[in-house]
Amino acid sequence: MRVQLKYITFVLALITFPVFAQQGFIEGVISDQVTGELMPGARVTVKNHKVGAYSDFDGQFKISINEGKYDLQVTFMGYDTLIVKEVNVMANETNVLAPLQIVAQVSDFDEVVIAASRKTNTENAILSLKQKSSNMIDGMSSAKFKKTGDSDAGSAMRRIPGVSLSDGKYIFIRGIGDRYSKTLLNGLDVPGLDPDRNTVQMDIFPTKIIDNIVVYKSSSADLPADFTGGLIDISLNNTPSEKTRSIALSTSFNPTSHFKSNYLTYENEGADLFAMGKGGRTIPAENNIPFFAESIADPDGEKARRYKEILGAFDPQLAAMEATSMMDIGIDANVGEAFKKQAFTIGYNFNLAYKNETQFYENALFSRYGLSSEREVNEMELRELQTGSYGENNVLLSGMLGLSLSTSKSKFNLNLLHLQNGTSTAGIFDYKKTDQGAVFEGFQHNLEYAQRSLSNVMLSGKHKFTNEDWELSWASSTSLSSIDNPDIRFTRYEERNDGSYSIGTESGFPERIWRELNELNTSAKVDLTKQFKWFGNSAQLKAGAIQNYKKRDFNIRSFSINVRNVELTGDPNELFAPENLWPYNGDVSKGTTFETPFIPVNPNQFESSVLSSGLYAMTEISPVERLRLIVGLRTELYNQRYTGQDQMGTNVLNNDVVLQELGFFPSVNAVFAITEQQNIRLSYGKTTARPSFKELSYSEILDPITGRTFIGGLFRDANDVLGIEYWDGNLVSTSIHNFDLRWELFHGRGQTFSISAFYKMFNNPIEIVQFASQAGAFQPRNVGDGSVVGVEFEGRQSLGFISNKLNNFNLAVNVTLTQSQIELSATELESREINAREGQEIQPYRDMAGQSPWIINSGLEYTGEHGFGKNLQVGLYYNVQGETLLFSGIADRPDIYTVPFHGLNMNISKRFGKEEQFSIGLGVKNIANAKKEAVFKSFEAEDQMFYSLKQGTTFNLKMSIEF
Repeated sequence: MRVQLKYITFVLALITFPVFAQQGFIEGVISDQVTGELMPGARVTVKNHKVGAYSDFDGQFKISINEGKYDLQVTFMGYDTLIVKEVNVMANETNVLAPLQIVAQVSDFDEVVIAASRKTNTENAILSLKQKSSNMIDGMSSAKFKKTGDSDAGSAMRRIPGVSLSDGKYIFIRGIGDRYSKTLLNGLDVPGLDPDRNTVQMDIFPTKIIDNIVVYKSSSADLPADFTGGLIDISLNNTPSEKTRSIALSTSFNPTSHFKSNYLTYENEGADLFAMGKGGRTIPAENNIPFFAESIADPDGEKARRYKEILGAFDPQLAAMEATSMMDIGIDANVGEAFKKQAFTIGYNFNLAYKNETQFYENALFSRYGLSSEREVNEMELRELQTGSYGENNVLLSGMLGLSLSTSKSKFNLNLLHLQNGTSTAGIFDYKKTDQGAVFEGFQHNLEYAQRSLSNVMLSGKHKFTNEDWELSWASSTSLSSIDNPDIRFTRYEERNDGSYSIGTESGFPERIWRELNELNTSAKVDLTKQFKWFGNSAQLKAGAIQNYKKRDFNIRSFSINVRNVELTGDPNELFAPENLWPYNGDVSKGTTFETPFIPVNPNQFESSVLSSGLYAMTEISPVERLRLIVGLRTELYNQRYTGQDQMGTNVLNNDVVLQELGFFPSVNAVFAITEQQNIRLSYGKTTARPSFKELSYSEILDPITGRTFIGGLFRDANDVLGIEYWDGNLVSTSIHNFDLRWELFHGRGQTFSISAFYKMFNNPIEIVQFASQAGAFQPRNVGDGSVVGVEFEGRQSLGFISNKLNNFNLAVNVTLTQSQIELSATELESREINAREGQEIQPYRDMAGQSPWIINSGLEYTGEHGFGKNLQVGLYYNVQGETLLFSGIADRPDIYTVPFHGLNMNISKRFGKEEQFSIGLGVKNIANAKKEAVFKSFEAEDQMFYSLKQGTTFNLKMSIEF
């Protein structure tokens, strides 16, 4: 800690930059005259002076200038210019102007008519901020949410250029996977329902509570260093611009999932309806658990009695059962209001949402293929095949309360957030294995429940000082998150040729698993901004500090079930039927028993923590007119510790440091305004990607549905008999150098066009690689150095230029093309050469895992203005990304690639009523009925399925009322 304090003091001394000026100030708020919406990104200039400012997301601006009398000019894309005459400025005093209201244009000419009805402006505001931002950004506003009819952030994010989603939840930016993206909430790092991901599960945020979403595609010193593809900042709406009361009801129907009489489930607790089913699935014993060997040695003794007591405490249900599935339902309630007083404004925004969704995957397929030992054989060999159906019921309950207090100089925000999620899964699969000396066929039943929760408290403030042109902002956040998998139940039977059933080492013993994860996450930051003059032009100095602390406790307790000398019928419920429990009919050699591999030492229990401290300084200057330079340096001191051991107990760590680094992350952004509507941007930034808690561990985590195992990156992977080491267990951070170039044109009323090019160099990239010495296992590893080069095209255009009849139609298209490569390490290159097919030439490079070669996002939107079409919004959206390396192969394991998923969705929404208080929305998701699939690929071989899931087409109906 002493070293860290010295480090902080040293860097703070370097970034101190006192700038003093005796000036006065002009402050104001800009809004739309018709709608009352606040106007972020409006430009305010002092006429005949090179002084000005842009309004922030609250529509507020502040200008410092010498004492005198001035005229102001307010401009905003798609709005009339507003002139404010004779504004008096006194030294060391602030002139707070009355609210400035600007009027929307209906043409691009000088003559102006104020329209009685006008589309909400916030989408233009995002474009304006994009035009004026120091970073390369894209974004989406609350107005866009209303237009598309999206109810949650996950659905809405598909509309942002260069963005795609996995499972409708997790973000990919420019085709780069979750590892290289990051999510912030109000500017702070907040874990999601899956803390092992950098990006938060986006579908947990109702659009009602979101003010805007901004995606940063270039780095700067005031942003975290651990992102590369993109950083998503979700700003919550603490204070609505007007009083709001609303209730929304929604339902969905999917023919492949709903009203299916063969839907699979299992008996559950009533608390499952509220995502709190953990309590009804408690572990039968946490201590005083005898070994079976101790119990059989004295069948009438105290240990045997305790053993039988534990056996009888297991829930006897192991079989999935059929039931009729129901439609999805959802309810969302929102209340918000602002109270304006003479000296301050207070406001609140409360949202409560509930979703209950059901999915049924019939004819699901999971398989494993390998390369033949005969090099002249190109076709891959089937080694494991699992086909069947499984049902999944997902419940999400969310609550958010935002409070705000604003004065002329300060603003305070308090956010309370709680998310509760429960997922119940049941499946029946046919199983076939022809690998590692085991050749058999059978079937299995899977029952699983996952309960996740997140509670967060966030407090933030922003302050403007009177005497100097300083601004101070700060924020702190504390989160408690948990994931519980209580009583995962896995049962597999072998079907023999004579029609009998068996359970043993060949088929794999049944398991009952309890997994627990608890995590504490605290974060705090402070930013200080100073406005000053540099060669007569406005300039800015910004510095700040941040500290994050995370601590995770993880535990897996697995009971291995053995059925001894009991005739089986193929019904999994028979295993824990009272009559079949040990000792069967008093015979100590028969009956269902259990073993506890987590006793006396549990290799799947660990504690890990991270302490990260950061400092930064940056400045924005204009050395010549139209050119802005933003230069900064960020430094982060990162320490990760681990307590745990490997499976054999040969490596035992006790709060040992497993990753420690002091990183320096420079960034440079240059923005040249060719004209008022055109920019050229050039940027460079160094960033990093660090392993997660799970990745930097000795844990082994089984996914019972797919049968695949995650293995922590601290494990060594080797074939010591052959003298081959595939992985040494030394997982380190990735270092990335990012270069970006963009030309952008903004030509009025929400229309824009841009061309971008980017290049990224990766040192020690982390990828999930197939584990060579254990079938069906995957592990995070550092692979050879890599690079990504790409271009991005974006256009948003009204079709009115074709015909006036098409004025209400808008087309948005984004295309991202990339080429990635990873240099093969010596081990991977040798492995691929040894297993190469005849005639196959192994190249020194391969694709980067998780990097899509191309992405297409497009949308065609119609906005009605007259008659029945008034307040009618129709949108058709298409999203697809190219074939992407999912898992890199090694030894005789081939590469696995995703298959392009053609996502075609439609939304229709209409507001009506005397005060437009009613709305109805219709949506169709996955119109093309595309499947989610991935395949094994090998040289001149037919592609073979890794997994295949049919999601079906979903029809949505949503109705809401505001009062």
